[in-house]
Amino acid sequence: MSFGQPEGYDDRARPRPLGGRPHRRRTAAAAVCLVFGLGLIGGAMTGSWLTGEAGGADAGTGFARAGDLWHSEPVDALFPPTVEGRGAGPGGADRTWTRIAVAPDSGCADAFDPLLGRVLAPVGCERLLRATYTDATESHVTTVGLLFTKADSAAMNALAARFKDERLDRRTDLMPRPYAAKGTVAEDFGARERGSWSVSVLTDAPVVAYAVSGWADGRAVDSPQPAADAVQSGATTAPAQAGLGQEAQGLADRVERRLRQTVSTATEQPS
Repeated sequence: MSFGQPEGYDDRARPRPLGGRPHRRRTAAAAVCLVFGLGLIGGAMTGSWLTGEAGGADAGTGFARAGDLWHSEPVDALFPPTVEGRGAGPGGADRTWTRIAVAPDSGCADAFDPLLGRVLAPVGCERLLRATYTDATESHVTTVGLLFTKADSAAMNALAARFKDERLDRRTDLMPRPYAAKGTVAEDFGARERGSWSVSVLTDAPVVAYAVSGWADGRAVDSPQPAADAVQSGATTAPAQAGLGQEAQGLADRVERRLRQTVSTATEQPS
């Protein structure tokens, strides 16, 4: 679409064409703005999945793609053999976690305590993936889980809202179960050994991510504490003082972030 050259007036009030150079400069400036604007829009759409924001059709594609990861991605893509946690420990100390066991992918029968199983029932269970890690000193063990649900976006939002409104992620009767692998430092990691935990209901993917941590020597914990509270400055419980909150929160955050990165890479369109 083009426009004729606009008219101006000379010193005798007679119509005359205005010069062409300003018009060309305005056209060039508009083109630059258009390209810059499209770049911002594209960047925002790419970043929306990584930050957990809604993103229209792209967000829908990411949501569906995430639901397929349990059978389309190798285990190392979701649960890396080694996870680095810069600043993830108490006082901002660095952490390195090593994977010591991966549970066979399974359904959810007997995977959760009965009450937590009932809370999660509305979103269904497509598949459950779990892996257990230990820290560099083999003092702590942490199980990380990814529950792939059968739910749509509306159901995941409803479950996330319930967890937030009722503070379900803070209830000790809703702690996830660990995966105790025989022949590893986590073989005595059972229900009574749970010290801290984190549960995150994703709304941009049909996934519930969680982590639960404890001591590697199999000692029981009388007063478990949710990771969100155990990592707070001034927390004085045994799990908080031992850094079990940082173990659970740090691993859960990084596994969740890796999940999003995996989906983002798979849904990128060629330029």
